[in-house]
Amino acid sequence: MEHNINIGMEHTVECIVTKELSAEAVGSGSLPVYATPYMIALMEKASEQCVLSSLAEGFGTVGTEVDIKHIAATPLGMKVTAHAVLKEIDKRRLVFDVTVRDEKEEIGHGSHTRFIVDKAKFMERVSAKI
Repeated sequence: MEHNINIGMEHTVECIVTKELSAEAVGSGSLPVYATPYMIALMEKASEQCVLSSLAEGFGTVGTEVDIKHIAATPLGMKVTAHAVLKEIDKRRLVFDVTVRDEKEEIGHGSHTRFIVDKAKFMERVSAKI
């Protein structure tokens, strides 16, 4: 299947840190600051959306690996922006450099790996588990 993806593709997504996105709410900490699991989810979203429109019909990607550092806290009410850049393509394996900034500074960075999958076949395999 032919996909139209290239090294250097990039995508940015953003959100506002709400109480629901806090470490306190998700249970990953006890403070009302942006939770690491939600930061990672935003990085994954930027990566997934980076290539989604360039994949052949019926294909998508699934996340398989994260190597992330969360280096600064972000208070409630502040905007955060995740940026993903496709740095490596190895057949179906895609590796992204990802960074997240709040309105003041970089708060996280690392790499994220996704695999291109045929969505119908993937869900068939998953459904076979039950």
